[in-house]
Amino acid sequence: MPEVPDLEAIRTFFNHRIIGETVERVDPVIPFIVRVPRDEFVTSLTGDTFGEVHRFGKFLLFSLASGNVLVVNPMLTGRFTYIPTKERRKGRTALVLTLGNGQDIRYADQRVMGRIYLTTPDEVKNLPQFGDSGPDVLSPDVTEEVFRERLRKHSGQIKSILVNHKFLAGIGNAYSDEILWEAKIHPYRKRTQLTDEEIGALYKAIHTTMDWAIAILADLMKDNLDYTEWRGHLRVHRQGGKPCPRCGTNISEVTAGQRITSFCRSCQPEVPHL
Repeated sequence: MPEVPDLEAIRTFFNHRIIGETVERVDPVIPFIVRVPRDEFVTSLTGDTFGEVHRFGKFLLFSLASGNVLVVNPMLTGRFTYIPTKERRKGRTALVLTLGNGQDIRYADQRVMGRIYLTTPDEVKNLPQFGDSGPDVLSPDVTEEVFRERLRKHSGQIKSILVNHKFLAGIGNAYSDEILWEAKIHPYRKRTQLTDEEIGALYKAIHTTMDWAIAILADLMKDNLDYTEWRGHLRVHRQGGKPCPRCGTNISEVTAGQRITSFCRSCQPEVPHL
């Protein structure tokens, strides 16, 4: 699933290439993914020109000269490519936007789970999983004080809170594991069990982890967007059985509710060391 570091790298890639480019042809290959009537979508988008690309949580928002916004929620398997129009399309390509510069923006989705919308800035807040989201995880408005206040309103295991878009928008399964490892907090500890010091460490770990990952992915995608989701830099997520890069203990993996959680039982003890 593309998470904030992936989407930030994609956003930066597009902002270096498509601002001012006009959409000459619109081909919704798998119309189900586009949550606008096909003819309306094609007519409205054809001839429009891209402005700046923004991100909120796990949504990418492509601003357009018409005042509309093309919103993409890639969900689990949505992937973008930026490729010459003449190149052969890959399987499960769901949407192709042909630009005036001879390039295509292509969106493919192996599980056809993503959603694409064409709407206005005022209506964006009404999109599913958008309007009821908490603030973006990287918003400057989320100070440590705000973070602590929002955290107090949620109960349950700390990992479940981190991946809840109503708490903060943008943290998914992979980076919640990385954040908790960075903060040395067990993923299944209850929020009420965390000390003030641990909450401070968690807040710091979110920004440390995101800054670290965004830089890696931005470098990987600076010249080529045709990528398979990159996870080679992750320290613990899906690294079960490998040594923890901090202490050497084998990393544990637990599957619950169709979610794999990876952590170090030594660095992230269930009962904190006193």
